[in-house]
Amino acid sequence: PYAIGFSMAVALYVATEVAIYVWMPTLLADYEGSFLWLATYALTIFFILRAGGRFLGVWVLKHFIWQSVLFWFSFAVFLCYLGTAIFGVNAAVILLPLSGLFMSVIYPTLNSKGISHFPKSQHGAIAGVILFFTAASAAIAPLLMGVVSDLFGHVSYGFYLATFFAAVLALGAIYN
Repeated sequence: PYAIGFSMAVALYVATEVAIYVWMPTLLADYEGSFLWLATYALTIFFILRAGGRFLGVWVLKHFIWQSVLFWFSFAVFLCYLGTAIFGVNAAVILLPLSGLFMSVIYPTLNSKGISHFPKSQHGAIAGVILFFTAASAAIAPLLMGVVSDLFGHVSYGFYLATFFAAVLALGAIYN
């Protein structure tokens, strides 16, 4: 149950994350607001914030219990997506890159805690199970977002699906 639980959480996280680097450039392609430079470099800014956020994560995890950190950071990602869903591309240009800061903590924490719940002799097998769910979600989630976007006629609908994934991840963190 632990392996499946952590693997499902990882799958939800990956489904949320891939929306950024697969579909965010398409979502922001028609942006014409005053932050055009931000829209142009949104993906790079996302990855910079995600990389820098690893250091924030080290500090936060040192001072707070990991379950609380996982909830608050998952909830912050959900709020970034919800703000995008409600306020559209004008909010997305800021909120989606910002989500990288909060995402930076989630995958390493889930992966580490998922593996560490098992004896060392099983770490390799559990890591393999978690990585299977990572790869499956990275392949299936963008496809689902594309299908939903095509079905309803705009890429924003794929982001509604990603918002749902982020909500379920945050709810899972509450449960944990």
